[in-house]
Amino acid sequence: MSQPALIAHELTRTLGTRRVLDGVSLTASPGRRIGLIGENGVGKSTLLRLLAGVDTPDSGSVVRPPDLGFLQQEAPYDATATIADVLDDALRETRAELAELDRLGEALSRTPEESDAYAELLDAYGTLLQSAQEREAWDADRRASITLTGVGLGALAHTRTLGSLSGGQRGRLALAALLVRRPAALLLDEPTNHLDDDAALFVEEQVRALPGVVVLASHDRAFLDAVCTDLVDLDPAVEGPVRFGGNYTAYRAEKRAERERWERRFAEEQEELVALRHAAGVSAHRVAPDRGPRDNEKMGYGVRANRVQSQISRRVRNATRRLEELERTRVAAPPPPLRFRPERLAQVPGGAPTGAETGVETGVDIDGDEPLVSLRAVHVPGRLTLDRLDVTPDDRLLVTGANGTGKSTLLAVLAGHLAARGETLRRTGLSVGLLAQDSVFARPERTARDTYVRELGFERAEAVPLAGLGLLRAADLDRPVGHLSVGQRRRLALALLVARPPELLLLDEPTNHLSPTLCDELEDAMGAGPGAIVVACHDRWLRERWKGRELRLDRTADAG
Repeated sequence: MSQPALIAHELTRTLGTRRVLDGVSLTASPGRRIGLIGENGVGKSTLLRLLAGVDTPDSGSVVRPPDLGFLQQEAPYDATATIADVLDDALRETRAELAELDRLGEALSRTPEESDAYAELLDAYGTLLQSAQEREAWDADRRASITLTGVGLGALAHTRTLGSLSGGQRGRLALAALLVRRPAALLLDEPTNHLDDDAALFVEEQVRALPGVVVLASHDRAFLDAVCTDLVDLDPAVEGPVRFGGNYTAYRAEKRAERERWERRFAEEQEELVALRHAAGVSAHRVAPDRGPRDNEKMGYGVRANRVQSQISRRVRNATRRLEELERTRVAAPPPPLRFRPERLAQVPGGAPTGAETGVETGVDIDGDEPLVSLRAVHVPGRLTLDRLDVTPDDRLLVTGANGTGKSTLLAVLAGHLAARGETLRRTGLSVGLLAQDSVFARPERTARDTYVRELGFERAEAVPLAGLGLLRAADLDRPVGHLSVGQRRRLALALLVARPPELLLLDEPTNHLSPTLCDELEDAMGAGPGAIVVACHDRWLRERWKGRELRLDRTADAG
């Protein structure tokens, strides 16, 4: 049975007053795994919603397979549903298919082979059998168990309600349900956000094995590199979204070349426009005959003048035609790309340290060359156990470990947001900034610019303008925060931190929801520089290129 394609034609979508998608077309054939990339807010999630049919385009059309699965950034299940309910729903079509095969088989056994009904039954049975084989229907229950284990949920009781799970666990359960279901077309929005290394590798294998269409939006450069057969860049380009064949590594080189071609074509056209305008509007008047005949050329003057005038007129007409054509077809100016180039992410500690904060009070002074924060025998029941950690003034520390090992908990302890048993020594007056996984703003109706000014104060916001940080486009500065994409809100939260660099910067999964380009630039900014930076991250691309030291956490013995 041939798998159907997913075809979108000339999709446009306006949200509020902003045109998010403008004439986007996409053909996704079976066996192609297409990654959607681009800056935050260019419409990756919007396009997926249109492809899935959960949102309607202002114009354009989508032809989609009837069997389509969509992983949204927010799991669609009710909080009272159990894990068993989710798995039953994922297996419902497969079980119905097997039941229908049994019914058709029984009907065939009771129907004479020479009858017309037998041929019809046999054809229906053959079609359904092929579909069941492609779904691996007889192995579905075992595959469901393997998939739950693969995404790190195998130890959870199936009676657990979704309301009792963390956001990351709910996201992994929704992804597992789709992989178990194996739809003909699979749409994934940030599928690896809550996956550790083993789970990400497992999902890569599962997605590569799907015979149908896969379209995904992801910030995960390692996942894009391992899974995608094509990448569609939704950033502005000469002729709309550009489709690159190959994975993320191939895309990076082609993207630079495509941008250079656009810039070169624009510059050449601008030069030609200037020359044509001069030829059509100025040069002709200066070249036209402006003198009378000399005595010795009176007989031929009229002929020569007419010939010159004819040549001039022809040149003017040609220049005018070319000018009109070029003004009609010329490319737009390449918009300046967002470039994250902060002066620094953190700063050198200022005041002298004098004592301890959370945990056991010791009253021990810490010299200027000593750590900013020291942890000894720290324990948060069920979440974190750590014998010792010192964060030095210029540290670059990467915290890794599987889900549930306490990476976010450790950052909360270092930030002073969570009390822990044991001893925590912290410099008095130490400034700490924490980029949490969820960027929540109390007043979503305020614009990004207004939020920035109110949180920093007018003087600081003037000294470090939001527009100058290269995190949000000018068109997004005056949009309400609640209308920004998840990634754009994350960019705003990052801007608020680096506008007033702390002495200790804590980044919890900093590459989640950010564009691959910004992830590359954020990594560069985390290199050498003042202050201390601690990063908790599952991003394999970042970890493979990390230059600082690494702390790997293991699951605590009393973790549920």
